[in-house]
Amino acid sequence: MAKSYVNFNVSQEVVAKTIEALQLAKQSGTVRKGANEVTKSVERGLASFVVIAEDVEPEEVVVHIPKLCSQKNIAYSYVPKKEDLGKAIGMNVPCTAVAIENQGGAANAIKDIVSKVTGVSRSEKKESAAPKEQKEQPKKEAKPKQQPQAAAKPQENKA
Repeated sequence: MAKSYVNFNVSQEVVAKTIEALQLAKQSGTVRKGANEVTKSVERGLASFVVIAEDVEPEEVVVHIPKLCSQKNIAYSYVPKKEDLGKAIGMNVPCTAVAIENQGGAANAIKDIVSKVTGVSRSEKKESAAPKEQKEQPKKEAKPKQQPQAAAKPQENKA
């Protein structure tokens, strides 16, 4: 049975490239491991690419990550087994999710994966998301606010 958080199927070719990219990022970049660390990284906007295992039990551990990535406009993908995900980043234990913060030497591989998963290259995505040019409207000159002057108190002579 398919998991509720898996939004799309990933081909074996993309899975192999994802594991290779994770290994490169681990060697030359910054990687966050585990659902909690990935969530923090995505919420803070530090993650540039997220990978989630498809066989996580219970699902509730990672079900929020794809939605969060979509909201923050962060690319994400899946690998079939959490054991493979853990091994890809040099761990001896399974790992539910991984966030790449600093891509390091994996930048080109990640761009390739993102274009295959989304069908749109990152540069095209940024251009389409950029706001259209708007006509410049003349700016109104702001008048400086006059500050009320304090009323001078009459001085009393004590003689």
